[in-house]
Amino acid sequence: MRRNILVDIERQTLTLFEGPRSRLHYPVSTGLNGVGELGGSGCTPRGRHRVRIRIGEGCPVGTVFRGRRPTGEIHDAALAARFPDRDWILTRILWLGGCEPGRNRGGCVDTLRRFIYIHGCPDSEPMGEPRSHGCIRMRNLDLIELFDQTPTGTLVEIRGG
Repeated sequence: MRRNILVDIERQTLTLFEGPRSRLHYPVSTGLNGVGELGGSGCTPRGRHRVRIRIGEGCPVGTVFRGRRPTGEIHDAALAARFPDRDWILTRILWLGGCEPGRNRGGCVDTLRRFIYIHGCPDSEPMGEPRSHGCIRMRNLDLIELFDQTPTGTLVEIRGG
């Protein structure tokens, strides 16, 4: 049965559907700057997207990614203290591509070129409130559960705001 994801900006939730039935439901954190499609805005883009690339399968929980590549580090309190201003991308990455030309695909609104992901973050980061730089942040164990059930091509609808 077909799976799709709904990200609700107002509720700060992500739901995985199988057909019409809700299978998994998680708290998330979206863009601190709200919603918007413009590159460099720090906003979370709305509309229809697809999972274009899956990164990190089999990596340990807390794997640190820079430029979509594992650094060899595992996030912990000591590493966080050494780099207090880093925007941590941890554990897995579901890289999104927009499906709507002119809205979230192409030109200065292209979600893929904006590097918009569903990704893990430190467990100390709050969920349920906007805090990201435009991506959709999740708890690491929640993300692994979602990642394992989300193939490339999965539709991701981002609504609200």
